[in-house]
Amino acid sequence: MVQVKVGLPSSASQLSQVTAAQKNGKAHLVELNTHSRTHLPKVTHSVVHAITGRIRLQVPRLRYDPGYAQRLQILLEADALVTSIRLKPAAASVAITYNPKKVSEFKLRHHLSHLIQAAGELVVLKSATLQTTEQTEKFWPGVQLSGAITTLAVLGGPLGLPIPSMLMVGTITLATLPIFQRAWKGIIVERKLNIDFLDLIAIAITTFQGQFITPALMLSLIEIGEKIRDRTARSSAQQTLDLLSSLGQLVWVERDGEKQQISIQEVQCGDTVIVYPGEQVPVDGIILRGKALLDEQKLTGESVPVFKTKGQQVFASTLVREGRIYILAEGIGNDTKAGKSLQLLQQAPVHDTRMGNDAVKIAEKAVLPTLLLGGAVLAITRNPARAASILSLDFATGIRVSVPTAVLAALTHAAQRGVLIRSGRALELLAQVDTVVFDKTGTLTKGEAAVVRVESFNPAISSMRVLQLAATAEQRLTHPVAEAVMRYAETHNVEILPRSKWDYQLGLGVQAEIDGELVYVGSKRFLRHKNVDLSGLEGKHKPASAIYVATNGELQGIIEYCDLLRPESREVINTLLTVEGVEVHMLTGDNKRTASTVAAQLGISPSNTHAEAFPEQKATVVRELHEQGKTVAFVGDGINDSPALAYADVSVSFANGSDIARETADLVLMKNDLHGLLEAIAIARQTKQLVQQNTGIVAIPNLAALAIAVFFGLNPLAATVVNNGSTVVAGVNGLRPVLKSRKIKTLPAVR
Repeated sequence: MVQVKVGLPSSASQLSQVTAAQKNGKAHLVELNTHSRTHLPKVTHSVVHAITGRIRLQVPRLRYDPGYAQRLQILLEADALVTSIRLKPAAASVAITYNPKKVSEFKLRHHLSHLIQAAGELVVLKSATLQTTEQTEKFWPGVQLSGAITTLAVLGGPLGLPIPSMLMVGTITLATLPIFQRAWKGIIVERKLNIDFLDLIAIAITTFQGQFITPALMLSLIEIGEKIRDRTARSSAQQTLDLLSSLGQLVWVERDGEKQQISIQEVQCGDTVIVYPGEQVPVDGIILRGKALLDEQKLTGESVPVFKTKGQQVFASTLVREGRIYILAEGIGNDTKAGKSLQLLQQAPVHDTRMGNDAVKIAEKAVLPTLLLGGAVLAITRNPARAASILSLDFATGIRVSVPTAVLAALTHAAQRGVLIRSGRALELLAQVDTVVFDKTGTLTKGEAAVVRVESFNPAISSMRVLQLAATAEQRLTHPVAEAVMRYAETHNVEILPRSKWDYQLGLGVQAEIDGELVYVGSKRFLRHKNVDLSGLEGKHKPASAIYVATNGELQGIIEYCDLLRPESREVINTLLTVEGVEVHMLTGDNKRTASTVAAQLGISPSNTHAEAFPEQKATVVRELHEQGKTVAFVGDGINDSPALAYADVSVSFANGSDIARETADLVLMKNDLHGLLEAIAIARQTKQLVQQNTGIVAIPNLAALAIAVFFGLNPLAATVVNNGSTVVAGVNGLRPVLKSRKIKTLPAVR
């Protein structure tokens, strides 16, 4: 399958990928609407019927526009919230089934509305280029070539077939070229004798002695080790997203008193930009007129949408949940707050992603002593075979095979348990982590409002009646708090009553006629504006976040809500804190009061709680911890977390995090569960133990054989058998995480 990037002028930009069939090596892209879109008509639609788990809509455009019907079907089929669809163009209807446990009907309606509009306004930005690995990487048949050499050596050695020596020497020389290049690079660039140099000398001596099986086996093992090692690595280049590509590609602006839709690249500072409900704000600027409810969670970490009006500042990449605003553009592209976050990300250090472990370093330090020892034996005995035996007994080759094997097995094991670890280096550092820094919103918390308490202030009515009035008044509103009230009412099987006249005032509340009563649901400011007596609140607990319910001018009760903790957060934090040497910090864009409350619930020290932290401040905290000598893991999921993720030793995000955070992260928790972090740490530490075991498995037999070779002499073939045999045993030992997958319940202490 091939993915095609598309731009959507609404919040449906999160679904900016559709698939196209691959046929005969070429991508056949779906035909998309690329006509002039200066005055695109709105796609009208209505809900015909809705029950839990199923909704049917009527979209008149389906009847006369086959292209639109095809695009809408593609978007709906690709949508993660949609289980199945049944589209009937002749009847201008589409029936959609969904999982009500994943999304409420109200949120789905809002989401489908954007998809219906987006299907008429898709624009292709770029298509993926179809290139296979063989086309993009330099082809070198190292494993195949060394395997062929081994076969020829066996045929010409033990089996006694007449294989020409020049053929063997020529093929061995050809297969040795990559080793020669690495050895030459070590001498010229790195100015040191590396493992490849030692291998090169051993291969050369045994080859010119005519013992072709020995160099053939060495070449095979070296090539296998390099291939496995490359599998554990990922590209060092950070593939960050272009900010303008992540926003809607078309923007409404007002110029010379007229509204026009232009490309986001054409927006200039000083333009008046218009943003409608469901659209992302494309610029930083000041609201000239209008009011809106803005979701800033991915940028600032604030979990509850913020109401803003004339004179207040808004930021690019935030989402207008409700309302319409006219913005004076002051910052565009990379000059926005979100753009600067991406610049911080791009400035972060980029590391080699291969596993640079202590065992390999020790092996490299042994190169020169081994070479000198071999030279000394040659000078004393005048026997090249004994010198070649010593060079063949280096334990560097075994480590080069067994360590990458253990790492690859660990990465596979982690993936089977729902944790994507991108590199061997990340696995190595994860085993050394002594400090874990969490972003709060969406990481330690669910990132959405949830009702936690309903209280009645009137003895004549129950708390369930207060909830019923609020849910009835707020039905079909898309405000996050209204959706939280509806979910809570549904959980408690509260009957939703008929609602007659109603009026929703953005940022304040809603009034409605229910059972002949005039009901007000909203903020204290809203109730004061409606002349409701609030004296009953005196002396009562005042929650940080709540809405109030009144009928006929009298206060009836309160509904408290908050951003709930993830169910596993306390357990995970407690486990990390009880592991010796692990420090836990929390970063958040929330105010100090909210941050302190959450930290106290989780048992995080006040000194390790950092409130009102913007992206650059989060990155600074991570850098400071790193400069103190700590090995830092950072866990986050938003645009505002990406700089901190990039500066951390090990960065962790979720599968449902922002695209930028997910791409930046070394670890991706595919199950969106923090328990995956504990699993990853345990796997990393187990791998570290395996590497230490493999070092012993390789080193002990080789050192013993080395002593025999020095004092008594040892045939080069026997030396190769010892060397290669220990390598095979260590390699099999490294595969244990995959061969014997088991649940890891406890974490060993950090050392």
